[in-house]
Amino acid sequence: MAKPEPGRPRTRLSLRIDIHPAGRLGPGKIDLLEAIEDTGSISAAGRAMGMSYRRAWLLIDSLNGMFRQPLVEAASGGAKGGGAALTPLGREVVAHYRAIEARIASAAGLHLRALEEAAIQDAPGEAQASPGV
Repeated sequence: MAKPEPGRPRTRLSLRIDIHPAGRLGPGKIDLLEAIEDTGSISAAGRAMGMSYRRAWLLIDSLNGMFRQPLVEAASGGAKGGGAALTPLGREVVAHYRAIEARIASAAGLHLRALEEAAIQDAPGEAQASPGV
């Protein structure tokens, strides 16, 4: 088990929103949208997240189909080399998701800490064998 980053809680919530009947919106898709915003490219965003261009493109196609307007606009290659950018609605969706996530994490903080304190502190297989075993 990887060590948590300093200052980052080990126990966290993961938010998935089911938008019926359109689809699901969760942390991976939001991270991909943010990576596109940061890199200006679907392929670079996919690489940064350890996924193929095809997988990233399929997720973006799914997201664009979930909402009344696209969240990502892509430009074909050419002299400028193409690229991708979030639309105003794309930035709005990310902001709403992150706001919901922050409110839930804040409201659940006490309970998350209680669960963490009650949990086993070492991952299975990491616990030290007791002497004489």
